[in-house]
Amino acid sequence: MGILSGNPKEEPMHYGEVFDLWASVLAGNGMIAGYQTMINHAGDDDLKKLLKEAIELCQQEKKQVEELLKENGIGLPPASPEPPEACLEDIPVGARVPDPAIAAVLSADIAAGLVTCSQVIGKSIREDIAMMYVQIHNQKAALGGKVLRLNKEKGWLIPPPLHPNKHGDC
Repeated sequence: MGILSGNPKEEPMHYGEVFDLWASVLAGNGMIAGYQTMINHAGDDDLKKLLKEAIELCQQEKKQVEELLKENGIGLPPASPEPPEACLEDIPVGARVPDPAIAAVLSADIAAGLVTCSQVIGKSIREDIAMMYVQIHNQKAALGGKVLRLNKEKGWLIPPPLHPNKHGDC
């Protein structure tokens, strides 16, 4: 049997897997701090709920990945400090990030995260890492569906030019 034919957790990670895991934790640290700040700016309660769900998802993902890095003797990236809580009314109107912009950032982050998960899955030779990112991908996709629905319901979605559907015209 070869070096990669036993228990995946006993197999060495390749440099791409190490980098992807480490970068995933670094990105998660930044997103958690960013979403905590966005909660201070958000006025819409439904948007705040989704931001809190995104934070919980990031924290859960980060914990899983950190455990794997620690098990393999890899140092962790620095964590961002937790931003202070602020009252929306204390933020001057011109300095506030509007709800549609917050929802757009959340949507873009989720979309980028889905691509990143797919890349990690495709690069992984350890099945446990690939399957962990399949799970993370599925959770991100579910959250992305909720954010899309919110954007549509609130009228925040800015669609690209729509193609008219012509039935029966030849």
